[in-house]
Amino acid sequence: MSTYLPTIKQLQYLVALHQSGHFGRAAEACFVSQSTLSAGIRELESLLGVTLVERSRRVVRFTPLGNQVVEKAHRLLREAEELSDLVQSAGKPLAGELRMSVIPTIAPFLLPRILPRLRRERPQLRLFLREETTDAALDSLQQGRADCVLLALPYPTGEIEHEHICDDPLLIALPQDDPRDPPGSVAPATIDEGRLLLLEDGHCLREHAVAACDRPGLRASATMIGTSLHTLVQMVDNGLGVTLLPQMAVDAGILNGTAVTARPLQSDHASREIALVWRKNSPRADEFRLLAEELRAG
Repeated sequence: MSTYLPTIKQLQYLVALHQSGHFGRAAEACFVSQSTLSAGIRELESLLGVTLVERSRRVVRFTPLGNQVVEKAHRLLREAEELSDLVQSAGKPLAGELRMSVIPTIAPFLLPRILPRLRRERPQLRLFLREETTDAALDSLQQGRADCVLLALPYPTGEIEHEHICDDPLLIALPQDDPRDPPGSVAPATIDEGRLLLLEDGHCLREHAVAACDRPGLRASATMIGTSLHTLVQMVDNGLGVTLLPQMAVDAGILNGTAVTARPLQSDHASREIALVWRKNSPRADEFRLLAEELRAG
């Protein structure tokens, strides 16, 4: 039985190389030189007596055993971070480092309203933000790159805990001079799916929009897809179709300077739940609940 135990640093190097597929980028992610990272991985392989990475001039390829070791390394690194979190959570709440991923259909509309007060009232909190699509944010959470995620439900999330922040109605956005623009609210059945603009795959708002229209099988053509809410608004403003927007985006002024109007949608599903989520059984759960209170107060 081998008595050698990999170090946390060696496992971090290995995981970073697996994620980037490039020694230089992995070294940058770990804030070390490429030679330091490469030597650390070679030492790990030598002491374990196995080859984890096949190296060539252009390609970095992990062996089957290397992939298994990386999977285990992810779990070990997450456990190590949770050990650190356990100690940190015993001190002053909402102090120190906290990494939060936020989805793009929330970040530019909610954070500018909340962050100034959070910085003012929680000066010891070092909040590191990353904007990611829902799938990417949940992967960051499970891999330990994020401590918590601010996202929209319903969405398949796996094993997480969450705190409700607010309900965010969905509105139908149309050109102001559209002859098909009825007064008051809009019935989903009147929406021409050939004109409906949706976000690209990976955004949970895409699924929420489809559900709000009561058409689960609806899929947009490649020409009817936007990369962001701002892009969708510009497409509507130029007469290319209609789209669904969150109330928070409209309240934040996303329609300012456009000839686009937003109306309520007559649907039982015309809303999304904004929530803060974190890994199940995280030792920082109480701290995340406190952060959720701060977000609700914003």
